[in-house]
Amino acid sequence: MRIIVVGATGTIGKAVAKLLSTEHEVARVAFSSGDLRVDMSRKDSIESMFKEIGEFDALVCAAGVARFGSLAELTDEDFQTGLSGKLMGQVNLVRVGMHYIRDNGSFTLTSGVLSHQPMPGSSSISMINAGLEGFVRAAALELPRGIRINVVSPPWVKETLEALDMDSSGGMPAQDVAQAYWASIHGARSGLVINARDFA
Repeated sequence: MRIIVVGATGTIGKAVAKLLSTEHEVARVAFSSGDLRVDMSRKDSIESMFKEIGEFDALVCAAGVARFGSLAELTDEDFQTGLSGKLMGQVNLVRVGMHYIRDNGSFTLTSGVLSHQPMPGSSSISMINAGLEGFVRAAALELPRGIRINVVSPPWVKETLEALDMDSSGGMPAQDVAQAYWASIHGARSGLVINARDFA
């Protein structure tokens, strides 16, 4: 299969691209490096990416910026960063990509544990993650030509916690998280919120 991995230079995206490239042709896409560049906050940038890539069989998105901070301190701009980047960025990958994806192809997006296990400071991120999960459930009912869509909900990733000098003992290694994306692409179901912890 020809698979696009958006966010391929990030911790999860890198692990997903590595796993998928053992059997498939992988186009690595990121904001500032990779085979192709995309600014997910701009629909015209997404359109340009798909025009350059052409037809494909599956897309994984493990990218999208959202701001962490207290509800009292988050600004309109902070909320908009996540809405434009992580939420509408992934939504637009589907809206535009459905015109380029082959029959029976699949989209796999990324939400996160904070949608159902919020914590202080996560109001913007929790909102966006929950919105993505709702979008996927509904979009699965409408996508034509046998196209499937799922969303992976990763827990805290071990490598990310280590990079932040935080306790990583409860984190899940990125290579294990990548298995959830593999399952989405190679499975038959659609409209699922896939808990990456099931692949630990």
